[in-house]
Amino acid sequence: MGKDRSVTKRRQRGSATKTPKKVGGAAGRVEDAPAPAPGIATAEVLRRAVALHEAGRLHEAMPLYRRILDVEPDNPDALQAAGTVAFQLGDVDQAVELLSAAIAAKPDLAGAHNNLGLVFEAAGQLDEAEAAYRRTVDIEPGFGGAHNNLGNVLKALGRLDEALAAFRRALEIDPDDPEVHCNLGTLLAVLGRLGDAEAAFGRALEIAPGFAGAHCSLGNVLQLLGRLTEAEAAYRRAVDIEPGIAMAHNNLGNVLEKLARRDEAVAAYRRALEIKPDYAGAYNNLGVTLQELSRLDEAEAAYRQALGIQPDYVGAHCNLSNVLLKRSDPSAALQTCDACLAIDPANREAIVFKAIALDELGRRDAARVLVDFDRFIRQVRITAPAGFDDLAAFNRALARHVGAHPARSFERSARLIGIQTQDLLVEPKGPVAALEDIIRGAVEDYLRSLPADPDHPFSANPPGRWQLDAWGIVLEAQGLIASHIHPPAWLSGVYYVEVPDAAAAPGEDRAGWIEFGRPPPEFPCTVEPEVRMFRPEEGLMLLFPSYFYHRAVPFETPERRISISFDVLPVD
Repeated sequence: MGKDRSVTKRRQRGSATKTPKKVGGAAGRVEDAPAPAPGIATAEVLRRAVALHEAGRLHEAMPLYRRILDVEPDNPDALQAAGTVAFQLGDVDQAVELLSAAIAAKPDLAGAHNNLGLVFEAAGQLDEAEAAYRRTVDIEPGFGGAHNNLGNVLKALGRLDEALAAFRRALEIDPDDPEVHCNLGTLLAVLGRLGDAEAAFGRALEIAPGFAGAHCSLGNVLQLLGRLTEAEAAYRRAVDIEPGIAMAHNNLGNVLEKLARRDEAVAAYRRALEIKPDYAGAYNNLGVTLQELSRLDEAEAAYRQALGIQPDYVGAHCNLSNVLLKRSDPSAALQTCDACLAIDPANREAIVFKAIALDELGRRDAARVLVDFDRFIRQVRITAPAGFDDLAAFNRALARHVGAHPARSFERSARLIGIQTQDLLVEPKGPVAALEDIIRGAVEDYLRSLPADPDHPFSANPPGRWQLDAWGIVLEAQGLIASHIHPPAWLSGVYYVEVPDAAAAPGEDRAGWIEFGRPPPEFPCTVEPEVRMFRPEEGLMLLFPSYFYHRAVPFETPERRISISFDVLPVD
């Protein structure tokens, strides 16, 4: 409990797209034209066609390729080039037909296999694309562009280690290819290796300082690293080089929002939308910033624009529900929540927003079904794990570990006033390793004992695979953990390590207790919510759905309150 995972207004960051693929050969739509004589004349027509193709004059090149194929229908070079032009002109079916004919005429034509892979990838046929790229590098192992293309499709297939190997092989062949360095950097960022990703983008920019896409991607990594001023500079450099990159303006808006320069952020999003009027993500992000500026009518309009472009945009549905609740329109919020849950039945924000809307509409029984304290909150009292004399010794070890953790910092925000650690499940784990085993066992028991209910959005959608995240919270007098939820997670929990005497006592003020069910004050609820409170005890673990709003009741004593919170994150 306490980690700020309660961002209910989802912002979309444009990620750097794959850099241009390496194309082998050229081509376009076949049109009738006078046929040349075979031999020397054909070679001359092919030379002219290739020159036009390389100049981007596709509609002029294609008739010349057709003339060649009228005379030599099995000419592999003309078939490959014509297939490539067909792809560039958007005629996927003809591109597949022509490139397949080129391969039939000359099976070891590496460029045709590579370009066929590009066509399959563009059509979403990723397995076929992978096979085509692998055939390319079997024929021509030194075709660096094909290794790069293979890396892109393996990344899209989620086979990230294989993608990493493909990009590294491409760089062995051509160490100075900035596009491959950029693709490698994007993959490293996905893998969470942000320092390595920064280095890869830096290398791309050493080779090609005017590579706008690499500046934009570097900005993304710097933003993730929390180096917001540097990220802003990277995005501004990208748009200076290439002013028409809508994604860079959008991402600049995101970093300006984080820097609380919201009027500038609005301008950046609007510039992105001038360039790309159908940019649903920029409309959504604009709505978030307008909402932060309390311009709720405009925020609602922006979210509706996003949904008009992309009706299945889950984040925009959630954000629209949020703003409708803040505008005291629970009926419209309920409709939006239902629309979101029809797309994403397990969406945690939509579930809790729906419960708030139902409560505001006087339908508490229906709200209680969704936020069912008795059914879904579990209490687990643990015993001392092996290697510790008793539970008190175990808790003392955990308290020392949390108090000395290198990834700890004092935070003061609307959500938290206290010390928070990050990454408790990263080595050296110390005594947390034993607690991790206990948590995993408790989660497995929770999953096994969860009542079957195909109609409930929580119990009907347990994660098939999941991973844990854990962090520590140290509160002292006047510390704060405000009401929040953990939208990325399915199940959350808290383990109490050290509890102040005031919190341990069953007093009426219930200082330091955990309270479930109270929405944050930003929602102007007219109905007093139904809540459930639990007294913290050293050795007590609570597990609960991640969409349950929860907070710590403030306490005034100078004693510490140490807890370890965790999330069960679904792995897609």
